[in-house]
Amino acid sequence: MSVATSENTQYFSPKEMMAEAEKFALSKANKTSAMTLGLAIMAGAFISLAFLFYITVTTGSSSAGWGLSRLAGGLAFSMGLILIVICGGELFTSSVLSSISWANRQISFGKMLTIWGKVYVGNFIGAMFLLLLVTSAGLYQMDGGQWGLNALNIAQHKLHHTTVEAFSLGILCNLLVCLAIWLTFSSANAMTKAAMTMLPVAMFVSSGFEHCVANMFMVPLGIVIANFAPDAFWSQVGVSASHYADLNIGHFITANLIPVTLGNIVGGAVLVGLANWCLYRRPSLKTASISTITQTTNITSVKEFTMKNAYIVKDIMNDAPVVLGVEMPIATALDTLLDNQLVSAPVVDIEGRLVGFLSAHDVMVDLWCQDYIPSTEQKVVDLMSRDVIAIDINDRLVDVVEFLCIDKEQLYPTSSMGIATRMTSLSLEERAKSMKVSKPHVLPVLENGKLAGVVSRKEVLAALRPIYGERLNLVMSRELERA
Repeated sequence: MSVATSENTQYFSPKEMMAEAEKFALSKANKTSAMTLGLAIMAGAFISLAFLFYITVTTGSSSAGWGLSRLAGGLAFSMGLILIVICGGELFTSSVLSSISWANRQISFGKMLTIWGKVYVGNFIGAMFLLLLVTSAGLYQMDGGQWGLNALNIAQHKLHHTTVEAFSLGILCNLLVCLAIWLTFSSANAMTKAAMTMLPVAMFVSSGFEHCVANMFMVPLGIVIANFAPDAFWSQVGVSASHYADLNIGHFITANLIPVTLGNIVGGAVLVGLANWCLYRRPSLKTASISTITQTTNITSVKEFTMKNAYIVKDIMNDAPVVLGVEMPIATALDTLLDNQLVSAPVVDIEGRLVGFLSAHDVMVDLWCQDYIPSTEQKVVDLMSRDVIAIDINDRLVDVVEFLCIDKEQLYPTSSMGIATRMTSLSLEERAKSMKVSKPHVLPVLENGKLAGVVSRKEVLAALRPIYGERLNLVMSRELERA
């Protein structure tokens, strides 16, 4: 249960934090590519600014002691994550928490990797933008060149790890970064969120753990200084440029960026995202007392087959539908439906098997029954319909069409023995056009008892469209060309 201590402060329990994390993870999949890239560029710039702060704070602070100097630098660096949390930037090391949405089967593995790729590229662009500004401003010459020398030593140190060390330091880093993000799920207050990030970030920075986005700025900064700083700079610091000959792009990518990135993925996606999912979500999904739906409805057509295009359901279905989890909070489920412009979706268990269907009708009826004051603990399993009509992946299009628009009991009002139960003078076509039929707008599709996709009336209509010939504007343009 969440605890409200004032109007502006609300603290969530660990289980409620998991629900907030699921919203956070799914929100990354619902952004447009342009928005994702823009927010990622912004986040890359924020992290780069934070590292500038770190360099400034730690330059010339040797007299303060090794530990205290690094603590001060770590607290300064936390500014980067605070800016991202409050301003909404997309950081690669926190975007790996979208592994939660993949575990919930809300996004595919390919979609998850696509999100990571977009954010990674955007972070790099943001880091390069700050690098251009910093080098153009000549900041490396501050404090008689000691600022630049500090940056060089930090960058060079990052390239002296073994592959295993870099990978392990990457795991430790993003374990703390994602824990900092996870802590922000405990409150809706901006000041609290900012405070929550400081100590985990300060620990990873002061301990020398490796962050791939920070390194996208820090190491290239060292490379630029080592290769383009004037002779006056080297005279000031009393060091030869050849001392930093190992600062080059190839060495950076192989010795640092690749192993650190992989380590960051393991630390965030696995040790934080999937670990918490296994603790708080998976058990409830496994223990949900619901039976799977494995049988399909027989939808044989009474019409002779005359359609030119012999489509089957497999040809027209949406094979990557939006699905809901049985233990998903109703609020999260509604956000998922609205974000994807849907009014209903199939519900699956932890194994991805069909167990029910949730529609806007189910939600509205429940709200009406509860006088529009829903339970805060309500989940999809509480409202979903278990009376689901599913079709087989190999059913024919003509059978699906007839099932959706024709009620055979109304069309042929006869008893099981063939005796007419209602007399009518209407023709077969007139009876078909006048009948009122209530059938689902979305049909789950099963293959060998497992959910394979969905078919909506939109897919059916698109498959039927070729019966009417080519688009009118295309036909007219061809006639004009002949003329």
